Amino acid sequence: MLRKQDMRGSMPRFDIIGQLGSLRRYARSLTRDSAEAEDLVHDALVRAYERRGTFRSGGNLRAWLLSIVHNAFIDGLRSRKSEAVRVEQAGYLVDASVQAPQEHSVRLAQLREAFFKLPDEQRSALHLVAIEGLTYSQAAEVSGVPLGTLMSRIGRARAALREMEDKLPARAKNHLKIVGGP
Repeated sequence: MLRKQDMRGSMPRFDIIGQLGSLRRYARSLTRDSAEAEDLVHDALVRAYERRGTFRSGGNLRAWLLSIVHNAFIDGLRSRKSEAVRVEQAGYLVDASVQAPQEHSVRLAQLREAFFKLPDEQRSALHLVAIEGLTYSQAAEVSGVPLGTLMSRIGRARAALREMEDKLPARAKNHLKIVGGP
């Protein structure tokens, strides 16, 4: 009777179960934590399975698996160090930014809400010109409409935003300028 490994040809027989104790002990000594050690062994076994074709027939399976555990551990350390550096650098960026005062944040949220309430074609036209910085002719080309149609849509969108602006209390009005307004 042939074993599955024999029928596949040159694939060596892996006795992974017999190596689990050694792998877990080594992983535990590297990580100093049982849960992390189990994760490390799991990751190493996945790598071993994916790279089983690189195992030399007649080689020392235990040593090969232990080296995979070691390399997985080192890769994890490097990854965590790299992540820590990225987080630290992001912290410098965050410190350099200034939070908008609450009043401005509320006002911007109101303006955003009004912008999203505009009809699709008006919102699209205004976005292309006011946010993306396209010229009217470029925006008309992108939208696939005549220049006059685009200008009309932008005019109606600005009028709708001005109308929203007129409905706000006087103290909330003087913080933002509507592009193209009076």
